[in-house]
Amino acid sequence: MALLKVNNLSIAINNKSQLLPVVENISFVLNENETLGIVGESGCGKSLTALAIMGLLQGTQVRITAGSIEFNNRNLLEIPDKQRRQIMGDQMAMIFQEPMTSLNPVYRIGDQIVEALQQHRQMSSVECWNRALQLLEMVKIPNPEQRINSFPHQLSGGQRQRVMIAIALSCDPKLIIADEPTTALDVTVQKEVLDLMLELQKSTGTSIILISHDLGVVAQTCDKVAVMYRGRFVESASTNELFANILHPYTSGLLKSIPSLDSDTEWLEAVPGRVPTLEEKLPGCAFHPRCSFAQSLCAEKLPELATVGTQHASRCHYAGELEL
Repeated sequence: MALLKVNNLSIAINNKSQLLPVVENISFVLNENETLGIVGESGCGKSLTALAIMGLLQGTQVRITAGSIEFNNRNLLEIPDKQRRQIMGDQMAMIFQEPMTSLNPVYRIGDQIVEALQQHRQMSSVECWNRALQLLEMVKIPNPEQRINSFPHQLSGGQRQRVMIAIALSCDPKLIIADEPTTALDVTVQKEVLDLMLELQKSTGTSIILISHDLGVVAQTCDKVAVMYRGRFVESASTNELFANILHPYTSGLLKSIPSLDSDTEWLEAVPGRVPTLEEKLPGCAFHPRCSFAQSLCAEKLPELATVGTQHASRCHYAGELEL
């Protein structure tokens, strides 16, 4: 059953009375107890998409210019702000990229977990505190009775990220958006956090949107993958299908830039160039200046996100014809 439906969502930044498009016409469906990975380089619009879903763009220079966001069959863009605030943190929650800047440094972590419970649940102070302890045990914080009184700077990076997960899980949400939750962690702690998220998903039935720049992380954790480039989805499929049959040169470039234990390659391939800025007007495919397979058509006409096979979509004029 579909939990979240994003339909033709477009987002723009108001820059000197000019709206610069950041996200353009993206659509996807997330089912219950499912994990979707959104992948791409920095500046592709992944985090803004997450903030739009969470309703965290209000009061900024960023605007949702088109589309709809349906959560549990309700368009979140049409309901009153008060009703949306009741959903945020309760039925849907977000794990931000850097816990040291997301956690308040002057409050103990127990108080920060309790805050969400006091906002959304009719529970006594004792019940809230016991729930906070239970959550710290769930996310495998050692000595939770002591750590609950710690300040964020007294915890390691992995422990702070576990606290962020505990806060997100506090009200048993149906959807969690994790915005690069392992970026600042070393490889060992990264695996521990990812395994923890999957373990908790199995026990709670929560759906997850995992935002990352690392296809390797997504391959280990997600049921479906959407690859994003300069505000558009360029490829989407189930995880197994995507890695078995890559159809877009950008996806291939991201995958080839990941080191492999099975390869003796001394130099990794890198995607040449950079993501174009918002001010740059590029006709045709936005990836064509960086694409080694680009033809004249690529610089003239924007390719559609066309379905190849059953549920594998690619935004490339030559999808299925290239040896990637």
